Amino acid sequence: MRYVFQKKEDFKVISTDLKHISSLINGEEIVRSGMKTMDVTSPFDGKVVGTVSLATREDAERAIETAYRVFHETMKALPSYRRSDILRKVGKLLEERTEEFAQVLALEAGKPIRDGRGEVGRAVQVLLFAADEAKKIEGEVVPMDAAIGGENRIGMVRRNPIGVISAITPFNFPLNLALHKLAPAFAAGNTVVLKPAGKTPLSSYMLVKLFEEAGLPKGALNLVIGNGSEIGDVLVTDPRISKVTFTGSPSVGINLRQKAGLKKVTLELGSNSPNIIFNDGDVNEAAKGLVRGAFAFSGQVCISAQRIYVQRDVYQTFLDQYVSLVQDLIIGDPVEERTDIGPMISEKEAIRAEEWIREAEKAGAKVVTGGNREGTLLEPTILVDVTPEMKVVCQETFAPIVSVIPFDTEEEVVAFANDSDFGLQAGVFTTDINRAMRVADSLETGGVWINETSTYRQDNYPYGGVKLSGVGKEGVKYAIEDMTEIKFVGIKLT
Repeated sequence: MRYVFQKKEDFKVISTDLKHISSLINGEEIVRSGMKTMDVTSPFDGKVVGTVSLATREDAERAIETAYRVFHETMKALPSYRRSDILRKVGKLLEERTEEFAQVLALEAGKPIRDGRGEVGRAVQVLLFAADEAKKIEGEVVPMDAAIGGENRIGMVRRNPIGVISAITPFNFPLNLALHKLAPAFAAGNTVVLKPAGKTPLSSYMLVKLFEEAGLPKGALNLVIGNGSEIGDVLVTDPRISKVTFTGSPSVGINLRQKAGLKKVTLELGSNSPNIIFNDGDVNEAAKGLVRGAFAFSGQVCISAQRIYVQRDVYQTFLDQYVSLVQDLIIGDPVEERTDIGPMISEKEAIRAEEWIREAEKAGAKVVTGGNREGTLLEPTILVDVTPEMKVVCQETFAPIVSVIPFDTEEEVVAFANDSDFGLQAGVFTTDINRAMRVADSLETGGVWINETSTYRQDNYPYGGVKLSGVGKEGVKYAIEDMTEIKFVGIKLT
């Protein structure tokens, strides 16, 4: 075993001002006596990195009222070039402050600093994609004379913004996933009420300030930081909300959809992504890619590789190489440059993941590397000899745990991969284009990558799953489609 848990005292302390922040409504921070507060703590060492004053239901209602008013008074009439310019300016400002945002992601989310910089870079791309798409929202002309009696008529289909969007975001990509909701919303001319995860509100607060600096109309973006039990329902049920977009757990998402009524809803609810390696695939490339594919951000990624199926005649070759590569990963402080694996978001989650490993072992699985925990740090863990009913296989681990499973035939592995309540994204390694397309068509997932891991995502393609992985699509262009309403306008010529 070559893993070393780096000692906290080995690393320099990053100096940061203790922030006390609050919700932002109509461009103003909500400050009043008697507000409940919550500390934001580092998942790595438990140090307080910020303090938040919590919003109430009344604050959330005021945020919705503000967004509704600003949509009707300002935002829906804002020309597309202005919306595009604002988004592009936010992208420029964010790029200039990459290090500041990356440090905050390391402190509040425990994200390794190199991964934090990567998230900021992707977030900039989302903004630039949205800036481009703001100028491309098009309708069409309907050939009215295609119908009997349609002579002397002109038909037009136009896309209009829908109104106020409620955006509820998770802890694992608190910047990029927030922008996957905000950027297309503003590109289309909508307003937003944003509720970030309670564990990662600092980056959202900073992001809202960037939009303000870039010239977004006052009140078009309102931030409410609070407990879901206090403010969650109003952000879903208020009739002034036109759409709810949520990333999080299936249980919360299903409950949210039931309460949303006739509102538009986008739900991204996670997965336990399969990755398939055929004997004609590049085993070396697959092994290298799946190190990051399974263990980036301690596996706390919706499309993290959780099940790796390897054709039997290359199974041991893959496993030996994979184990060796994974054992070279460095576990430690997320602000340290050399760290590959940081903490899980909380010790509770780390304990839960460790318990799943022990349960699998008792049921006959074998840990070939990893499996040990120290506080919130869990070693990247590879399991073999697993069975389909084990939690590590059939549920979403959301932890640095992966199972490597042999298979014999194409038909068998497709059945294995589809034997899941989830279906977000998959990876397939093969050099046979016919097999690649057969398997891609057969997999019950929202996306399939060939010769790439399931964990790869670009911000300009449609992203979303089937089954318990959710409904609707993200990806700027595709999100805009659901953040606009089609309106038909007909003209009878005289």
